[in-house]
Amino acid sequence: MSLQITRRSFLGTIPAAAALAPLAMAKPPRPLGAELYTVRNIIGDDPGKVLRAIASIGYTEVEGYSRPLMIQWMDLIREAGLKATSCHVETPLITGNWKSYPNMPHASLEDAIESVKNAGIEYFTMAYIMPADRGGPDFFRETADKMNHAAELCHKAGLQFAYHNHAFEFAGNKGERAIDIFRERWDPKLVKLEMDVFWASVSGQDPVEMLEQWKGRVALLHLKDKPKGFPVQHSENVPRDTFRAVGSGSLDFKAILKAAPAAGVRHYFVEQDQTPGDPVESLRKSFEYLQTM
Repeated sequence: MSLQITRRSFLGTIPAAAALAPLAMAKPPRPLGAELYTVRNIIGDDPGKVLRAIASIGYTEVEGYSRPLMIQWMDLIREAGLKATSCHVETPLITGNWKSYPNMPHASLEDAIESVKNAGIEYFTMAYIMPADRGGPDFFRETADKMNHAAELCHKAGLQFAYHNHAFEFAGNKGERAIDIFRERWDPKLVKLEMDVFWASVSGQDPVEMLEQWKGRVALLHLKDKPKGFPVQHSENVPRDTFRAVGSGSLDFKAILKAAPAAGVRHYFVEQDQTPGDPVESLRKSFEYLQTM
């Protein structure tokens, strides 16, 4: 996901043929979902229409980028024949720091867990830590402990806690990087990684090697592509056209998907933070490529 998780106004209607015409194609080889952040700019005024469009492509699951909106849309998700598997939740629920989210309604961790459980969503996923909120190694150790606490509450409620990586976690010296501290400090039974192969690659990691290193600890996988030769960086400030549909860039998805099951991956979500046009068409393009795997 990108830096901000916001709901924007509906920017236009989806062409009927692109939005609603089902595709005659084989069932995906694995549970394949769409991260709704991809369609955040068009879903607001008619979420049912967008959800039906996603289902018509062949996706069977969705992941929400906003817990309140995900809860609000649950009936429409089910009516579209989709399963709401995971939901990105408000970061301050875990960190307790609401100052970087002045317009976000406050909620308690316990109430948020209950709402996700009641909605039938399985994964309670922490999506991002804002730059202004980060500190050094001690900060990430403390944050990892807070994740363990939240994960224990999730486990008691029958949910699975997960954390979604970006690029910043790989900055610094090995052993002191956020990702290293998380891997060492997380309870491996309670906290799972939602690995974003795009951001891992942007930060200079080989997604296949990372899956092997995190064997048994990656439950969710974000699939999106990037252009060949993009320079390594540890910031999420990348040009819009860096985000590519799966199969339209440089990542080796055949190798990634081969390594994923051994890492523990159970669910796969296509996400494209920025698209050149209709985001539903970008989701369609990724889906069609993944059918060739």
